[in-house]
Amino acid sequence: MSKVFGVLIFLLFCFANIFAQQKKDTLPSTRLKVKNYTPNDDYFVNPLAPAKAAFYSTILPGLGQAYNKKYWKIPLIYGALGSSLYFYKINNDNYNRVFDALKLELQGKPHEFESLDIDALERAINRFKKDRDLALFISVGLYILNILEANVDAHLPDKKLNSNLSFTPNLFVSPINSINYGVALTFKF
Repeated sequence: MSKVFGVLIFLLFCFANIFAQQKKDTLPSTRLKVKNYTPNDDYFVNPLAPAKAAFYSTILPGLGQAYNKKYWKIPLIYGALGSSLYFYKINNDNYNRVFDALKLELQGKPHEFESLDIDALERAINRFKKDRDLALFISVGLYILNILEANVDAHLPDKKLNSNLSFTPNLFVSPINSINYGVALTFKF
């Protein structure tokens, strides 16, 4: 019972939202200062960059990553999308072949899969249809993930990240065959 309780506490800490923020009284002004803007200024934030990156990735997958200057992600995107579309095409072709064979079997004509009966053909049709639909679902999911990744990456430029605060849940195993759960919250000054 205590192991289950420990696992639940560990999962609670893993999925908890941690916020580090200032009080409302001390928040800086939210107005953008463009008066002294220079293109090489490290503190300039383009508020339209995330929308632009998401729009570019919507038009052409990988274009938002190119806009964010993360060129190494483009082959990964096209590899993932290409693989899922390849499996969609293969399963769709097999589905059509077996479906045509089932129609010919019902008419009593010879077909490509002579050794299979009607039940086996129907099972093959259902399997290829399920695999085809899953591949299409994965393709759409990867396309949406491409758009979301470009948007989030534009929101979080590398130079704006702060490593002074980190949250790390850890699982410590002691040598006495018991599991201890812990959380480390680190502040660096």
